[in-house]
Order: sequence, then C-alpha cells, then structure tokens
Amino acid sequence: MGKLVLYSICSLDGAVDDPNRLFPPDTTEPAPPEFDDAMHSRFQGLLRSQTAVLLGRGMYDEWARFWPTSDDQPFADFINTVPKYVVTSSRLDGRWANAQPICGPLAEIVATVKAGTTGDVGVHGSITLAQSLLAEGLVDEVQLTVAPVFDPVGRRLTERVTTLTPLALTDALVTPSGAMWLTYRLGTTVDGRTGG
Repeated sequence: MGKLVLYSICSLDGAVDDPNRLFPPDTTEPAPPEFDDAMHSRFQGLLRSQTAVLLGRGMYDEWARFWPTSDDQPFADFINTVPKYVVTSSRLDGRWANAQPICGPLAEIVATVKAGTTGDVGVHGSITLAQSLLAEGLVDEVQLTVAPVFDPVGRRLTERVTTLTPLALTDALVTPSGAMWLTYRLGTTVDGRTGG
C-alpha cells in the first residue's frame, strides 16, 4: 500500500488556484518563469510512482472536458489511463475512461483507495478536496512546485487546517528558473518523532 501524495503548484505565498498564472506559457510580456526541464523531470518521476488518483467532483467535471482529447504530455497519458476515484455522491457520465465515483467519510475513502492499489495515490488539483484531506490529517506526503512569485489571488491549501501541523522536509530541489520543488512528509517532526 502506497502513500497519499498531494501535489500542487503554488506561489511563494501559497496561492494554488491558477498554475498558468504562476508558470504561464510562452509570452513576450514580462512574466514569471515557465516550467523548466528540472521540474518536468521531477514531475515525470512523481507520475511514475502513482497508480491511482483521487479527484474532487468539480475537478473531474472540468478535466473530463479537456484531458481525453489532450496531447499535453506527460500528464495526458497518465491521467487518461490511471484509475480515477472521484469523491462524489452522484453518478458520473461515463465520458472519461477509468473513472468511478466513491463516497463516504474521507478517511474511509482514502483507506479503500490506498488498499486497492500497489503504488501511491495522487491528488492533483481538486483544491477543496485537498484542503479537506489536509484538515483531516489524511495526507502522507505533500509535493509542492513553488514559483518565485507572490500572488495575492486565490485559495491556499491550508485554509481548513486549524492545528499546528509538523512537516518533515525529505527533499528540496532549486530549479534553474528559480522555482523550488519541495517534498514534505506529514505527521512527523524533523527527527522522525510523531507530532502531536
């Protein structure tokens, strides 16, 4: 059984709503940096470790309209083929392969999905779901691509977290564009003791 891994792109001050605002595509206008080769390489490694994905219903509805016909690699091949568990109490329309609804208390959903896969379970996008998972202490690892910008617009992952939450930094990469890729294990202090 693998870990529940929350991945997000964010600004230095924690905005997570719009990755294109933080790493825009090619432009002649002054703008923050694009995703560089080091980030692409790290992202591919992240995807290789995941054998299932947990999505919120809003993210499913949005992505189901885009990803099935996209050739934006490597994410298109990954997200179109990986088993997708959509947290919802209503039926899905069946237009996206390998997607199925799952409902119930979040702790039970996470336990069920983790038990049914051999690799890690990824959470991509799905900010409302991600906030709830963090608030309930169900995330094993957070991987953040941190853009070297401040962005006053948008939600923060930790909006629902109400207690001091210890993190252990397990990896940090500074990329050529000045961004960072940070990996944190949750629930333990830096020296490995359980937080509390």
